[in-house]
Amino acid sequence: MVSAPGYSVCVYCSASTADPDHISLAARVGTEIARRGWQLVSGGGHVSMMGAVATAARAGGAHTVGVIPKHLVHQEVADVDADELIVTDTMRQRKQVMEDRADAFLTLPGGIGTLEEFFETWTGGYLGQHDKPVVVLDPNGFYTGLFHWLDELYDRKFVSQFARDRITVATDLAAAFDAMHTIGLEEENRHT
Repeated sequence: MVSAPGYSVCVYCSASTADPDHISLAARVGTEIARRGWQLVSGGGHVSMMGAVATAARAGGAHTVGVIPKHLVHQEVADVDADELIVTDTMRQRKQVMEDRADAFLTLPGGIGTLEEFFETWTGGYLGQHDKPVVVLDPNGFYTGLFHWLDELYDRKFVSQFARDRITVATDLAAAFDAMHTIGLEEENRHT
């Protein structure tokens, strides 16, 4: 039984790694989304971490929305089991639909596509295009180098404290989900 769409989390993650620890992390994220009665918004692929998070979310009863550009339907093996599979013409449209459908963003380990989505979401929040939580779940130090570099950009005055504060980095699942929920509630209360 699929739960009705509620609080929606967009998960950015790898569609190419075969690393079992990362696949397991993605599955735990999907399970937690379902446990909380939330909805998953993902990149619409049924492989690697992207597939693991969607499969686990559905297994727990979560509503899943996959958004995939038509040129990747076969390359990423489209998640035809998604409750909603939205096929867009372009990557830009894909990201816009994902952003529009999400109440929060969670970034897991991934490559350049994941990083590009993370940076665009972070920048959009910093520029006031959205006020949704932007959370990075990094239990194994995958993004340590990235955040050292961002700290250096901060020290050199290329990144402001306000921009840096738009990201929450969590090292465990509970902290990441609590950050998405707490920040989401704060934003909701500000608008009521």
